[in-house]
Amino acid sequence: MINSANARNISELLNPEKDLIYFIPKYQREYIWGKHNWELLFDDILNNEKEHFLGSIICINSKDDALEADKLELIDGQQRMTTLSILLSALYIHLFTIIKNSELDEEEEDELKAELRNLKYKIVLKSDKKTLRLQPSLSGNNSIDYEYIISKELGFFNTVSSVANAGNRRLYKAFRYFQNRLNETRKEGETEIKIFDLHKTLSLLKKINSAIIVKIEVNSLSDAFTLFETLNNRGVPLSPIDLIKNSFLNELEKINQNSIDDNYNKWLNLINNLSEDYSIQERFLRHFYNAYKNEESINVKGRTKALRSNLIEIYDTLIKRNAVEFFDRLYNSSEYYNQLINPQNEANSKEVKDGLIDLINIGAAPSYALLLYVFEKFKIQNKEKIELISFLVKYFVRRNITDTPPTRDLDNIFIDIISKLHIKGEYDFEIIKETLKERMASTELFKEKLSGKIYDENSGATRFILCKLEEINKTKETFVNFWARDEKGKFIWTIEHIFPQGENIPTDWIDMIANGDKKKAKEIQDKYVHTIGNLTLTGYNSKLSNFSFEKKRDRVNKENVNVGYKNGLFLNEDLKNEDKWTEDKIIKRGEKLKEKIIKLFEIEQ
Repeated sequence: MINSANARNISELLNPEKDLIYFIPKYQREYIWGKHNWELLFDDILNNEKEHFLGSIICINSKDDALEADKLELIDGQQRMTTLSILLSALYIHLFTIIKNSELDEEEEDELKAELRNLKYKIVLKSDKKTLRLQPSLSGNNSIDYEYIISKELGFFNTVSSVANAGNRRLYKAFRYFQNRLNETRKEGETEIKIFDLHKTLSLLKKINSAIIVKIEVNSLSDAFTLFETLNNRGVPLSPIDLIKNSFLNELEKINQNSIDDNYNKWLNLINNLSEDYSIQERFLRHFYNAYKNEESINVKGRTKALRSNLIEIYDTLIKRNAVEFFDRLYNSSEYYNQLINPQNEANSKEVKDGLIDLINIGAAPSYALLLYVFEKFKIQNKEKIELISFLVKYFVRRNITDTPPTRDLDNIFIDIISKLHIKGEYDFEIIKETLKERMASTELFKEKLSGKIYDENSGATRFILCKLEEINKTKETFVNFWARDEKGKFIWTIEHIFPQGENIPTDWIDMIANGDKKKAKEIQDKYVHTIGNLTLTGYNSKLSNFSFEKKRDRVNKENVNVGYKNGLFLNEDLKNEDKWTEDKIIKRGEKLKEKIIKLFEIEQ
């Protein structure tokens, strides 16, 4: 499994006297580290002593010819190794400038130039002075951007004249970040003194050279993933989708199936169906296997369910059976999966689209294995899709409010339903409905949870319920998108606590809700503040804050538009004409809303 595992310092990993190359194939993810990561790495090295541990890397030795340079394929650690190479590049320029502008005697100058040469050959091979020791992936222009930095900024060779927009991408931003850090100054009186003078620069370089990384060489991608799961790295994790992609492309190349570029483009088309979110891509792989594992061509012996921990093993097995046919099968399923995660897909009717949006908003992703199977296998009619999705929305509302069944059981429940449908050989909504009802919370438990501190127990499900209550009472003329987000990705419409939830209850509220009794007001707050009767929706939560009830009710914006409880929402009908807010009114409104919720999400038992 492991060829070798050794703790090496950076000087050994980037030994100037060895022709050792670290390359990142184009089918791996692009460079994604940002300022936080650059800052953490720089400060980590700077603020620690020599031989500071920087984590580990995992690689496969792909050398074919004994006379060629050693080429190590980085499976894990490319973010860290790429960043270190960029830091060394910035350090080279900084040290070069210091030497150039310093008055040194001949011996000092020779020593520093030797240091500079060693630094140079950590970046390019000494044997030809132009081969990059680190070779980034082609993804995201990483390779050409890195080569451009070495060519333009360091002047080691002149193969790249210009690269459009390179300065706006991550590698160049990382390079500029490290340059700026190395050029920082401090004030001494009226004078600006460079922090990284010759002494400080050499000290930093020594710390980098002595920093320790554990280099692990393995035989296969499956071995790499097993290790990857257990290592605690500082880097951004490599996802299973990256490793499976690697396995696919390697297998297709091995059997001479099309060119690497053609296969890579086919893979990209598959990924385009799944979005750029790695968690969704990985979830699809699990759901695909769990949906179709009953078929002989898909089943992997001993693997009754796809988990993150066994995903690589399962897909390695399936790829090796027949990479071409399996890829086509997987791609076809990804198109159906796109209908689920992308409700706007043209294959979805308006009613199906609305239902799928509800499934996303209530967090019903565990049901996607079933939906994938049903949509693709049985090609059910539109009305059947609407019926199934509507039931699943109700099911997940009740599940999320009651936490019954527990999350850990959901995958198994849907796998069980798929197995029953597989045995029957045709679509049967009754099988789905009855199996889910067997493992569903009772109406009594649902009512009990709705009477409790619903917001405190599941704020997401609470928000969904409030939004649905509001939506069913809107017309086309008064429709509001309660799921809209601002430029930061946060919901514009949020839950508003009528009686404020803050620890320091405002005096106005203590007087109104407890006749000035602070202790009683606190008791009422503890008991009712998070209950459904005290909750509404607002697009101006920060503006309402801890205002008195009257100010919240009558609040208007600069355009004199009502943004308080007179804003026309159905949820505020019981608030807009009230003079005060009391414990009894919270209870009364809560009972009224609870009845509507139970009716809206009713499932006969």
